Amino acid sequence: MKLLVTGANGFVGKNFIVHLNEMPDVEVVTFTRDNSINELPSLVKDVDGVIHLAGINRPQHEQEFQQGNADLTQALAEAVSDVVQSQQRFIPIVYSSSIQAERDNPYGQSKKAAEDILLKLSDTTDNPVYIYRLANVFGKWCKPNYNSMVATFCHNIIRDIPIQIHNEAAEVQLIYVDDVVNALLTRVREAIDAVKTNQRAPTSGLAAASPVYIETVGQIAQQLHAFKESRETLISERVGSGFTRKLYSTYVSYLPTDKFTYSVPKYGDERGVFVEMLKTPDAGQFSFFTAHPGITRGGHYHHTKTEKFLVIKGKASFKFRHMVTGEFYELFTDGSQPEIVETVPGWSHDITNVGDEEMVVMLWANEIFDRENPDTYACPLMLAQ
Repeated sequence: MKLLVTGANGFVGKNFIVHLNEMPDVEVVTFTRDNSINELPSLVKDVDGVIHLAGINRPQHEQEFQQGNADLTQALAEAVSDVVQSQQRFIPIVYSSSIQAERDNPYGQSKKAAEDILLKLSDTTDNPVYIYRLANVFGKWCKPNYNSMVATFCHNIIRDIPIQIHNEAAEVQLIYVDDVVNALLTRVREAIDAVKTNQRAPTSGLAAASPVYIETVGQIAQQLHAFKESRETLISERVGSGFTRKLYSTYVSYLPTDKFTYSVPKYGDERGVFVEMLKTPDAGQFSFFTAHPGITRGGHYHHTKTEKFLVIKGKASFKFRHMVTGEFYELFTDGSQPEIVETVPGWSHDITNVGDEEMVVMLWANEIFDRENPDTYACPLMLAQ
């Protein structure tokens, strides 16, 4: 499959090109501001489909809206029409329009004009055309201080630059760039496959990319500030799914290289060191500790708290004793053969370095340590009976 991508050097275009380059069955032809409109006929004649992302949204002069949106699209439509007539084949077009096309402003008018040009092409030639009126697209590689609030907020907050908010309650519609890429690429693939197999392509017209998130400006700013603060508190936001996952990935993409790392506290004594890595609001915390040869750590029990230990270096003896029955159990693990050891409520437990080198152990606890209610009660195993 050979695709022409216009606007390949833009925000969405850069993401699109990277995704396409991961696909061995796709050959990519690009059209950027370095190209001339006059090159479109030669670029279009050999492609199977077009991802039309090029456009103008922040011009120096208002007439550039017409030139960069409507006029460029007219030239593209004419080039595709020529192929339809001369080669008797269709070239599906997917166009990234804007929700601004519904509004009466110069930018919106130029995007609506471009839509009408493509719909006319479809009406007169039956060439498949799909128009996506996209909300505010966010994600990696979007230029800050340009036309994306999210990009500007991420860039500034990371760098301790104040952000300006005129109305915290104002709602914005947002869509993640990878979701845009997936939606547009899926649609053009479906249409190209249909054309090549002489089947009916999906109906031309307006199409929708999803999911679209509706958030307030204040909520977005608050969440971005929480991402920044998590390096100090070590408490991660819920970044595993949905909008928060995508916003966090976007936020991190704006980190300058000198902020790729950050320090965490290290607590040490004669036994070794203890370091907390990450805490979560509802899934516990992660840490690691070391122990010198012969050193024992632990010697306590919990009522409700549970833990998972993973020795990643050295040799360990784990001892357990039931707080009521006195039942005793001992097991051994070795960092060369990873094995998770669970602590069980109601059993006193400890871990001893029985090797000749420093032992390193990863630890997960199902709750963040609370000094006011630690649920940790000292009881060396010799007393737990």
